[in-house]
Amino acid sequence: MSVPGIAAGVRVRVGTHTRPFKSLCSASLQDSAQEGVITRDIHRTFPAHDYFKDTGGDGQDSLYKICKAYSVYDEEIGYCQGQSFLAAVLLLHMPEEQAFCVLVKVMYDYGLRNLYRNNFEDLHCKFYQLERLLQVSGGGQDGRAEPGSHYQEQLPDLYAHFVALNLEAHMYASQWFLTLFTAKFPLCMVFHIIDLLLCEGMNIIFNVALALLKTSKEDLLQADFEGALKFFRVQLPKRYRAEENARRLMEQACNIKVPTKKLKKYEREYQAMRDSQLQQEDPIDRYKRENRRLQEASMRLEQENDDLAHELVTSKIALRNDLDQVSAALWAEDKADVLNKELLLTKQKLVETEDEKKRQEEETAQLKEVFRRELEKAEFEIKKTTAIIAEYKQICSQLSMRLEKQQVASKEELDIVKGKVMSCEHCSEVFSKEGTLQMPAVSRDNRDQDIDEEKESLKKQLREMELDLAQTKLQLVEAKCKIQELEHQRGVLMNEIQAAKNSWFSKTLNSIKTVTGAQAQTPAASPKEGM
Repeated sequence: MSVPGIAAGVRVRVGTHTRPFKSLCSASLQDSAQEGVITRDIHRTFPAHDYFKDTGGDGQDSLYKICKAYSVYDEEIGYCQGQSFLAAVLLLHMPEEQAFCVLVKVMYDYGLRNLYRNNFEDLHCKFYQLERLLQVSGGGQDGRAEPGSHYQEQLPDLYAHFVALNLEAHMYASQWFLTLFTAKFPLCMVFHIIDLLLCEGMNIIFNVALALLKTSKEDLLQADFEGALKFFRVQLPKRYRAEENARRLMEQACNIKVPTKKLKKYEREYQAMRDSQLQQEDPIDRYKRENRRLQEASMRLEQENDDLAHELVTSKIALRNDLDQVSAALWAEDKADVLNKELLLTKQKLVETEDEKKRQEEETAQLKEVFRRELEKAEFEIKKTTAIIAEYKQICSQLSMRLEKQQVASKEELDIVKGKVMSCEHCSEVFSKEGTLQMPAVSRDNRDQDIDEEKESLKKQLREMELDLAQTKLQLVEAKCKIQELEHQRGVLMNEIQAAKNSWFSKTLNSIKTVTGAQAQTPAASPKEGM
């Protein structure tokens, strides 16, 4: 059996219902007498679904419009409890106007509204047909296979168990027919059922019902009356929350053959039985029975209403817990992202720090080499300068000694010359004992030529000695100046060497501090990495 998409139902002659929808939405605001029931059901319809969970949201607003519009459109039936689930399923696949059209199509052309008419008479016929299908599945009244039977499910023992428990079909299958399984079962399963219904018609409900009963046979045979009702209400829908389980169930439902002739036969049996009951039954007994049935239906609906309310509260609590868990998970993911980013940044900084450390180590090595060379050069210059200073000091000492010797020699020569001069009668008159020239009283014109020549010779020797003395003193002064200059250069070189040493020491300390700071940051990042 092919299972087309639910949107295929929109193309099945629903255009005639499109036109009045907008007018029905506006009219329903005043003309719907079931507004309270609709409003109450809206909040109970798929309360955990994202589209319908927000009060006053788009989902609830569209669902409210469709339900009220239909209550005005179908004056005979109006809004019936559970219709909101079917409308919500349609809204999940199409706009609200198309969803309203498909809802009208299902209610009228597929015959769903007939189940609500004539005091649910047609619905009870469906219950009778389902019980007869259970009773004869795999065999007739005597246990033998019925002629022309197309299904092979072994369910008579389950039917007998239900009879022994006094468990009737209306106690567990009411919502299956009235809401098309939309009120209790997971959406992944409901979508398949609605697809099949739009393609095959209302009889597909029997296929799904028989498949559900067959897969749950072992559990139901072990349950008592209350356990069976609880199983249908709680455990059975939970079993098909997994999409794989729902898919297998639908495959099994499609493989079950429910002949239309058999259903027609059971429908005639039900009508004959009803007519016979009406003819034989006392009107008072019939009214009592109807009243009792209505009371049971009312109690069942109240129980279902309580179950729905409990499910609503449970769903909201679960939704809140899920939201809290999602928020916590999102916060944890955000925190993890932040920590990962910080970790990446820390690792990047660590790599950059290591690169900077290597670069600084290389620069430090280069600086050490440069400083070593400069230091060797400076030490060489110092040694050279020291040698030069020592040499100059030696030269100066030698010059001083030479000067002293020359001074002594000059003094001795001067004494000799003075002695000679003073021993000469002519010369003694010219020079005094102190060496000063004495001008004789006689006229210079009478001087002897020899005296003049000797005088000139002595003056020349004296000038030469004075000149030598002046040159020696000048060389001594120059040597002292040179020594001072070398001392100054030596001081400058020592200052430069000290400054170079201080600069190298400062850079080395900075490099050590930088490396130590980077290593201190690396352990600080490890707790984050562990988180």
